[in-house]
Amino acid sequence: MSICKAAFVLVHGAWHNRWAWHKVAQVLESQGFAALALDLPGAGANAIAPSSLAAQPFDAAAFAAEPSPMAGVTQDERTQAVVALVKEAASLSDGKVVLVGHSAGGMTVSAVAEQVPNLLHAVVYLAGFLVPPGMPLLAMLQHESMSSALSPALFIGDPTEIGATRIHAGSTDPAYRSRLKAAFYGDLSDAEFALAATQLHCDESNAGALAPSEITPGRFGSVPRHYIRCTQDCAIPLSGQDHMIAAVDAAIGGKTTTHTLDSSHSPFLSQPDALSKILIDIAARSQVRQGAEAM
Repeated sequence: MSICKAAFVLVHGAWHNRWAWHKVAQVLESQGFAALALDLPGAGANAIAPSSLAAQPFDAAAFAAEPSPMAGVTQDERTQAVVALVKEAASLSDGKVVLVGHSAGGMTVSAVAEQVPNLLHAVVYLAGFLVPPGMPLLAMLQHESMSSALSPALFIGDPTEIGATRIHAGSTDPAYRSRLKAAFYGDLSDAEFALAATQLHCDESNAGALAPSEITPGRFGSVPRHYIRCTQDCAIPLSGQDHMIAAVDAAIGGKTTTHTLDSSHSPFLSQPDALSKILIDIAARSQVRQGAEAM
């Protein structure tokens, strides 16, 4: 008897949107998998830019000081949006889903795995924030293993004052654009980077960075977890990735299965085929295990 293929739910990271996954989704769907992505609350089509971003002439000081229209977006809103998508994806598959989170999206997929572990074959972190219980993303970003991260150099304004972590993806300043490319897209061509940058929104609500991880051994810990390490990552350096894996394994128990890509922070754009192969292998492994456990 054939086994119905698992579905994938793909969760983007900070300042990104569902477009980031379009190449991977295409590969997965060509192999017969359902692949669902969304714009998280406050992201992509749901993002509202500060009015100063469009002002002519552009006023950098006003842009740095204007309160964010996205300041009220909560982590729970994002968690519930993904829970709903997981339930939809489960109805299209064998009843379970491979949940994938990139970068800051790792905080959301952790929260979802805690809420609906019974709907997941596996949770996968793509250079993602895998944070132990009680710790927020911001505290992890400040850990010494993250000291070489380039992303904080992109931040504009005081996050406490404006209610968000702000970047300026449309900046024409050559030095800023160089940092942006190096942080997120170091292995893309200049033309590919220019296109990717047009998809970024500027504000990430502070709520996601300040909400503590609430994972537990009994629920989150019951879901097989995988981490795709990106060796050339300059947004979440490899030392930080490995620190997070070890910290969660120690706190939750069990062992995170690791995979490695020689890529920047965004292999969904630079290496979609290689990334998709890892994801398909994870799905196949998870379904075999579930079949064995059911016997």
